[in-house]
Amino acid sequence: MNLIIVESPTKAKTLSRFLGKDYSVTATMGHVKDLPKSKLSVDIEHNFEPDYQVVERQAKTIKDLLTEAKKAKVIYLATDPDREGEAISSHVAEIFDENKIKKDTKRIVFHEITKSAVEEAIGHPRSVDKNLVDAQIARRVLDRLVGYKLSPLLWKKVRRGLSAGRVQSVAVRLIVEREKEIEAFKPVEYWEIGSEVSKKGDKATFVVSLVKINDKKAEIHNEKEAKDVVSGLEKSEHKVSDVRKKEVRKHPYAPFTTSTMTQAAARLFGWSAKKTMTMAQILYENGLITYHRTDSLNLSASAIDSTRVFIAEQFGPNYSPEKPRLYKTKSKSAQEAHEAIRPTDVFVKKEHSKLEKLDGNDTKKLYELVWRRFVACQMMPSVYDQTTIEVKASGPVLHATYYILRASGQVMKFDGWRKVLPKSGDEEVINLPEVTIDESLSLIKVHSEQKFTQPPARFNEASIIKTLEALGIGRPSTYAPTISTIQIRNYVEKKEGKFFATPVGVAVTEFLVKNFADTFEYDFTAQMEDNLDKVAEGKLKWKDDLKKFYEPFSKRLADVEKNAERVKIETEKLNLPCPECGVEHKGELVIRVGRFGKFISCSRFPDCKYTDKYVEKIDMECPKCGEGEVIVKKTGKGRVFYGCSRYPECDWASWKNPKKEVATAA
Repeated sequence: MNLIIVESPTKAKTLSRFLGKDYSVTATMGHVKDLPKSKLSVDIEHNFEPDYQVVERQAKTIKDLLTEAKKAKVIYLATDPDREGEAISSHVAEIFDENKIKKDTKRIVFHEITKSAVEEAIGHPRSVDKNLVDAQIARRVLDRLVGYKLSPLLWKKVRRGLSAGRVQSVAVRLIVEREKEIEAFKPVEYWEIGSEVSKKGDKATFVVSLVKINDKKAEIHNEKEAKDVVSGLEKSEHKVSDVRKKEVRKHPYAPFTTSTMTQAAARLFGWSAKKTMTMAQILYENGLITYHRTDSLNLSASAIDSTRVFIAEQFGPNYSPEKPRLYKTKSKSAQEAHEAIRPTDVFVKKEHSKLEKLDGNDTKKLYELVWRRFVACQMMPSVYDQTTIEVKASGPVLHATYYILRASGQVMKFDGWRKVLPKSGDEEVINLPEVTIDESLSLIKVHSEQKFTQPPARFNEASIIKTLEALGIGRPSTYAPTISTIQIRNYVEKKEGKFFATPVGVAVTEFLVKNFADTFEYDFTAQMEDNLDKVAEGKLKWKDDLKKFYEPFSKRLADVEKNAERVKIETEKLNLPCPECGVEHKGELVIRVGRFGKFISCSRFPDCKYTDKYVEKIDMECPKCGEGEVIVKKTGKGRVFYGCSRYPECDWASWKNPKKEVATAA
């Protein structure tokens, strides 16, 4: 009997379905060794040697592994194909060695849980990759040093119970700095002006937008200027000055990586990165998609070939390009041995029986999204006829002011990849009539609209992941835990899908940026990630790199601890007196952010220890009883919903913000 060791029971169960009786499959249930949380667990004096110990809760799992290993002829370490998986395999092998189990132990790697992929991996085993293990150890040690050395400092200089992290603190910094940009933003007035016109004698109208006044770009900044332009256009003859037609080919999107998949799910479904990765994990472990932690755009030749056959059969040969589409990975760190996220079998569509065994609809929704994106990436471009009409509006007087207006429209003449990945329903389609140069148009009405420049948008899950990836900060396995951590620690909060920095997040960020500017600089953090990649490639010794970082970092720690001033966390005033000391001592109620979220306390804390529960309201009466107020609530897992303040007398509840729903309907 041969033993195959994976991480999860679901993965083990999937493998067992198609491996024969010669194989036994068991799971490690995650890491079997780790750095203990109770102490630093890194020996700084002896070249940063980590103190990895057996995880206490894994005692039974390890006992079972040892029992199975003793019976096995060959042991295959088949943990995930990344640094974490490599480290788990390394630690399992260490435990076997420590228990004097001398068996033929091999490392196998596959990126999809299918019979062919696993058989191929078994046929080409290797040893545990020490470079990948070193990269995982380096990340753990680096993060441990930063977190465990900075956190006690934050307790002294900001507030007890706080913590810092190498990547998460940079993510919070992005949100804090965006908040400051929004606060500092000064809107600028501008006006959009266009003429609604039609062909002579035609009822159908279209709008041409003002782009130039004489030879200069049209820039209208106030109402007076706008009225002058409107008046001029109303007195002008509108005549077609140019008609340009061309064929436009739009190529499909690349297949999904971890980053683009989480962005798409956030945009289309409103999912958190954590939820998306949970759904993807289920799909992967059930053998339905390839490994979901990847920044590679590589695709296997067999997957491309089967997809091209599928496309030709389902949609016709004109939908399949002459040559396969290959995508170049932008990330410097991506391993081309990995693949993009794709279905393991393109012939398994959303209504396939293989999907029926999955619980809930969310896994099926994500599978369909992955399936459509992958199939589309191997299809022909969509083709459009694009028309641009330019109109000159001028008065009868020679050399008077004239206006250039423009309209563009597209008509699809071949859907191509849009056959499986159609446009969203709210995308505007502009159909333009056939016109000729010098043709006069009838002016129906001149439209003008006052607008103001908008501040930069607050980050949401999709945009923060996109920004972290663009800056080279974090890796596919870190996006979801980073975003979850900064919310759990109350450094940021999410309202209607947008991230807002809390006073605690602002205070911690300002302290870290002021005192550890280099450590939390975007470029420096990205460089540390690049160095970890070099360790994984065997191009850099991790202890040497860590030494370069830690020596100046430790000196800075000592200096800041001695000389830095304590930071005050700003509070939000409620403009209400404290019920215990307000009359006598003029205490006011304020909102503070603690370890478990917001709460109300007296501004004179700790002299006055009055506290109360904070309830967020959205300024709307309960739509069911009309007596209570709508308040924001949370489930035990942290999901936000809305309920009546009179619960349990009134049991109204909703997952959707009713105020927003009413505004949208209006």
